[in-house]
Amino acid sequence: MLTMPSLLLRTERLHGNNPAILEGSGDLTWHAWMGRIAQAAGFLRRTLGLEPGERIGILARNSVRQAELTYAAYWAGIVPVPVNFRLAPPEIAEVLEDAGCKVLAIDPHFAPLLDRAPLDAWRTRALLLAPHAETGLASCYDELRNAASPAPAHEPSEDDDAILLYTGGTTGRGKGVRITHRNIVANALQMAHIMGVRPWDSYLHVSPMFHSTDLKATCVTMHGGSHAYLPEFSPAAVLEAIEEHRITIGSLVPTMIIRMLQDPAFGRHDVSSLRIISYGTSPMPAEWIRRTMGAFPSVAMQQVYGLTETSPVLAILDEHDHARALAGREDLLRAGGRPLAGVDVRIIDDAGKAVAPGESGEILVRGPQVANGYHNRPRETREAFKDGWFHTGDVGRLDAEGYLFVLDRKKDMVITGGENVYTSEVEAAIYQHPGVHEVAVIGVPDKRFGEALCAVVVAAPGHSLTPAEIIAHCRGRIGGYKIPRRVSFVDALPKSAMGKILKQELRRSNTVLKSTEEKTA
Repeated sequence: MLTMPSLLLRTERLHGNNPAILEGSGDLTWHAWMGRIAQAAGFLRRTLGLEPGERIGILARNSVRQAELTYAAYWAGIVPVPVNFRLAPPEIAEVLEDAGCKVLAIDPHFAPLLDRAPLDAWRTRALLLAPHAETGLASCYDELRNAASPAPAHEPSEDDDAILLYTGGTTGRGKGVRITHRNIVANALQMAHIMGVRPWDSYLHVSPMFHSTDLKATCVTMHGGSHAYLPEFSPAAVLEAIEEHRITIGSLVPTMIIRMLQDPAFGRHDVSSLRIISYGTSPMPAEWIRRTMGAFPSVAMQQVYGLTETSPVLAILDEHDHARALAGREDLLRAGGRPLAGVDVRIIDDAGKAVAPGESGEILVRGPQVANGYHNRPRETREAFKDGWFHTGDVGRLDAEGYLFVLDRKKDMVITGGENVYTSEVEAAIYQHPGVHEVAVIGVPDKRFGEALCAVVVAAPGHSLTPAEIIAHCRGRIGGYKIPRRVSFVDALPKSAMGKILKQELRRSNTVLKSTEEKTA
């Protein structure tokens, strides 16, 4: 069965004596951890009275307790709803209400939020993820789990919702994505083959667990590997964890990798255990990919492309593709990879017709990891999930070898003077300037062209740049109509919890209004 309880039962049966959890206080085997998961499922069902299909909200940083509670929910047939802790209290409350959560499990770090409206209404339904009760909360996770008797595994259908993940960054009303048991397990099967997962692998959870990228770790659970958790990212903490726990698989976003390479702590730790760096969620400039491969010469670089609605991975650019890129096919570094086994991809134009290989259009996908749709959003579900295909909202193209190039979000494509410009292509050109640390290109209103390209740049330390210098750098690298007409410099770009640049915030800000305009043609 492609269900999480079935997967966990198999893992304990085959790998029960393997370490499951790596902690400074002592490792836990799969036998020991499954005992705690079954106990936690017991208090969810019997103590809290939750029924299969009901939902429990989780507001927490990465931790063993959050992982244990999530697995216990799978075991009991309860649907976990991990919430983005960077949202404002009204937005958090909106997610909890929209999901219909019965209980909120909360990290002590965020417990003070329960004193603020409208989250104060959740105080009587809050469960503190801690060893002992504090902050005036009556319910404490460890105490309730320890007092409960183990519950047998619930037997869900493969099509039952396993987890509800909300899309959206730190602004706007997100959509709850209904990810099923089949979605999670199928994607784990698809990824495990390419990643070559073995029982001795160890996975470091760095990205926030409310994000779909955390589901990638299921392929390690499936093969009896182990897990370590960082409550928050810092370059030093990641390097220390790799050394201490002999981590073999690190899942990171590009901004994390760049910060690690720039940190003084890099080079002071033994990271020889690391065999895979899996990166994604936002484009990584080719220059930084080369630097990363140089800094980790024995590590397999694997870029993944996916979305929350695809649980999460659709395509992988594996280590062989990276090596091929360095051997003369540098354009491959801009590809999202090749679709996983069982994934079908179509590229369509605005009229809904399939385009020829090499031509661009919206990316449509279907496969066993495509979610059931959106919770309480029938219109959005009908629009995005049509005739068996999920419309990703991304613009891309497939080449003759089946590599999928993701050019832009459909909403981020800029039409200037009647020409379509994919901002990722402009950004790739600007990133080749040694004085550029980060850049985001957006469209801004323009009386002559309808929209004009504006590059918002963060200069590298020690560099002083001018708009004219950036524009001159672009000439000869990209077509004249693709060169930004405006350039603005900022100290930092707005980002989501996953390090993804929030272009919608740049569009709303006054930054671009203060930018310098230059003629490019």
